[in-house]
Amino acid sequence: MVPAILIKNLTKRYSDTNVVDNISLSIKGGEFFGLLGPNGAGKTTMIGILTGLVNKTDGKVQLFGKDVEKDYTEARSLIGLVPQEFNFDIFEKVYNLLYFNAGYFGIPKKDRRPRIKELLTALNLWEKRNVPMRTLSGGMKRKVMIARALIHNPKILILDEPTAGVDVETRKMMWQYFKEINKQGTTIILTTHYLEEAEFLCERVGIINKGIMVKLDTTQNLLQFHGKDAKLEDVFIHLTTQ
Repeated sequence: MVPAILIKNLTKRYSDTNVVDNISLSIKGGEFFGLLGPNGAGKTTMIGILTGLVNKTDGKVQLFGKDVEKDYTEARSLIGLVPQEFNFDIFEKVYNLLYFNAGYFGIPKKDRRPRIKELLTALNLWEKRNVPMRTLSGGMKRKVMIARALIHNPKILILDEPTAGVDVETRKMMWQYFKEINKQGTTIILTTHYLEEAEFLCERVGIINKGIMVKLDTTQNLLQFHGKDAKLEDVFIHLTTQ
């Protein structure tokens, strides 16, 4: 079976520094995978390469068999990205933001409203559809970005610190939503500094430090190896402070 994401000997070099250093990784379809590491470890660079925003120096990256450079258009259509930073017109209305993004992915006009309503209802935002983005709380803005990433029903969803700055109640609601999407077959990659988030959501995690993959295993195995009362935070600190 073709993996959802196949990375072989991936390297990204800036000047004389390898920000991503010869990383190989295979993620199966429908997996919920955590990509963890301290600030500057190379996580965002890897995501940039997956989404075609950053050119790799060396190696191979395929999404369901599509090369991210040679088959850029097809590969990009497979991905929905929720970036760390807010990157939308703050004066645009919620509905219009999603409507225009649906058009970007070629969704017919007749199908856009049902899809937008489905997503905003699931995220408890339908009543906010006609308000400008700037009037929403931080948590609501995050949820709109999730809806935008999912508008075209991507096979792969990349969540780059999706709950940063979100209150605990909203964060847990988002966790359940992510789990439901994953159960429906969407492959998810999560980066987060909330390690309890990765522990709750991810079947498997890869921990990178200074561009190198220092550990790749199931979440369960990592916790068992470090003791019955271990938390993912303990494992993370041990592996990234060597």
